[in-house]
Amino acid sequence: MSSHREAPEIAQDPVADSTDLYAFVSPDAPSTVTLIANYVPLQGPAGGPNFYQFGDDVLYEILIDNNGDAVADITYQFRFSTVVENLNTFLYNTGPITSLTDAHWNRRQSYTVTRTDSSGSYVVGSGLSCPPCNIGPLSTPNYEAALAAAAIHPLSGGGSVFAGQRAEGFYVDLGAIFDLGNLRPFAADHAPFGMSPLASGPGINATKNVNVHSIALQLPISLLTRDGSTPSSVSDPRATIGVWTTASRQQVQVRGQDLGQSIDSGPFVQVSRLGNPLINEVVIPMGLKDFWNAQQPATDNLFQANYTNPELAGLLPGLYPGVFPNLAGLVASNAPRNDLVAILLTGIPAGVVAANYQTTTGSVLADMLRLNMAIAPSSSPNIFGVLGGDFAGFPNGRRVFDDVVTIELRAIAGATYPLVVPGYTPDGAAGAIYDIINTNDQTVLGTENYLPRFPYLGQPYSGYDVPADNTPSTVSSY
Repeated sequence: MSSHREAPEIAQDPVADSTDLYAFVSPDAPSTVTLIANYVPLQGPAGGPNFYQFGDDVLYEILIDNNGDAVADITYQFRFSTVVENLNTFLYNTGPITSLTDAHWNRRQSYTVTRTDSSGSYVVGSGLSCPPCNIGPLSTPNYEAALAAAAIHPLSGGGSVFAGQRAEGFYVDLGAIFDLGNLRPFAADHAPFGMSPLASGPGINATKNVNVHSIALQLPISLLTRDGSTPSSVSDPRATIGVWTTASRQQVQVRGQDLGQSIDSGPFVQVSRLGNPLINEVVIPMGLKDFWNAQQPATDNLFQANYTNPELAGLLPGLYPGVFPNLAGLVASNAPRNDLVAILLTGIPAGVVAANYQTTTGSVLADMLRLNMAIAPSSSPNIFGVLGGDFAGFPNGRRVFDDVVTIELRAIAGATYPLVVPGYTPDGAAGAIYDIINTNDQTVLGTENYLPRFPYLGQPYSGYDVPADNTPSTVSSY
């Protein structure tokens, strides 16, 4: 998965688990960039009586490097606070919640946003309301208009923010891919380990009908560049930024007996981070996952060997005998996968993909989601991003609908190796891999309820609408 439960320690701490990170030029407001960091993975919509929320004891951050040294030049920090209005009821709400100030809403969460840059640290939003979770048509009627839209707040100095529950926008056939690397559309070609071969078929979205908690910023481009400019040239080095998100906890926690309260003290220690999708899941080995989560992008040269010789690339020829012969030869040659280093650790220099495309941030190896803010949003988006000829998509940032699983699987299988070795011929299967959808579907998916406007991730599913067996369902229009 993009970063859901990706390491042993963070799998036990969902409120600090960064699940997905998005960065893209806003399609309906192209003078702005949207940054989205998701947390609290795999929320079952029927989450009562204690519905999901951000951690009051977690420091959430979205960090931006705008000069290529993989050190944050701009940081947005988020701290949350929860208030229970009535301690003598078990109910989250005692009637319909029709506004963010409705007296029926018993457990409320608000937050403060602090920006740190070369000028110092200053609060740009305080006492900002999160919306309630989407409970159902009686408890949260008119959810999107009355509650979610009202929870979009302006920030002093420019930009907008939203923090609250959203529909999960990431899609992956999780049940198959972690069953010994089974790509369900290729299942008939998978080595059956002495058992009967499996039948090929379309992928199944394991994250369908679940929710996440999103922290979303929509900021003028001039607030993200090193000099306050709004670059218009793709080749302008000021146009490209690196983005990542982290969650941190204080070093010491003393558990108390009164009302289950505890005391946190000491400096904050990073427990989770995320830049590019799927790195800690698929690239970083088990023994380093927790260590990786605690590191800063500027130290990612420590993990370079995991990118230049990825384990999955070596597994694919054995899992699919005869399907990836060219990849098998590439793996046997021990040639470093510098294509993956460029895509994931440095950005792609100008002229490698096209004369009008570049995402490089320099020579520092760092896992950051790189976005060239001078590349305009596409009028015909392709979910395969740059692999599909759409330069506004991953790995130029990441949009909510980009099929990052398919893109990265194709890259690991050798589809992008000709970027650095033009004479290499990828296996036909490398360009045919797909995870959920049919390769003929080049358009934006419609099943995740994506919005055409900020915060772009759709209305969260409610327990009333989604059946327990996770069969397809509709979302009420209330």
